[in-house]
Amino acid sequence: MNERVRALTAGVALLERAIDYTLGSLRIVSPHVLCRPTPCSRWSLQALLDHMHDSFEALNEAALGHIAPARRPVPVGGPAPGNPALLLRDGASEVLGTWTGTIEAGMISVGNVPMTTPMVAAAGAIEITVHGWDIARACGEHRPIPHALAEELLDLAHLFVTDEDRPFRFAARLRPPPLATAQEHLLAYLGRNPN
Repeated sequence: MNERVRALTAGVALLERAIDYTLGSLRIVSPHVLCRPTPCSRWSLQALLDHMHDSFEALNEAALGHIAPARRPVPVGGPAPGNPALLLRDGASEVLGTWTGTIEAGMISVGNVPMTTPMVAAAGAIEITVHGWDIARACGEHRPIPHALAEELLDLAHLFVTDEDRPFRFAARLRPPPLATAQEHLLAYLGRNPN
């Protein structure tokens, strides 16, 4: 297996772990909590779920040029009436299916910035995982990000999130508590109070 294929496989595996974690958070969402605030300032849970729907669509579009034509999934339309968390669970499964079918570790243009497919998968994994944590917190649940996943994402976050991304895409970096865990470092780096 060459290096490009190995990197793509690792990126897809990381995306799968992120989706698996976030599916657990989506299971606890009910319609009566959609108006609650999230750790993302000024966003309600409904707004966060809508944002995640858009992110899933973007991840699918990014992968579509890099999967075998016979395996291209039929695109799903925008959010339909009903519980948006259930729709997002379907969207998460679609993203995973699309990326699992990715056969080429090529370049993708994201906002006119060229990125490799493994880089796009890794950036998607950061966003999906942290928003999974946001969802759980908005629902009043404590769902820690698995330690190994948080460690890996923290290393990647330092590569992908720069001061130029603040305050537009991410809030200002916070100071993690003393003796912080990998999750606490990750959340603080992305502008969230881990507590």
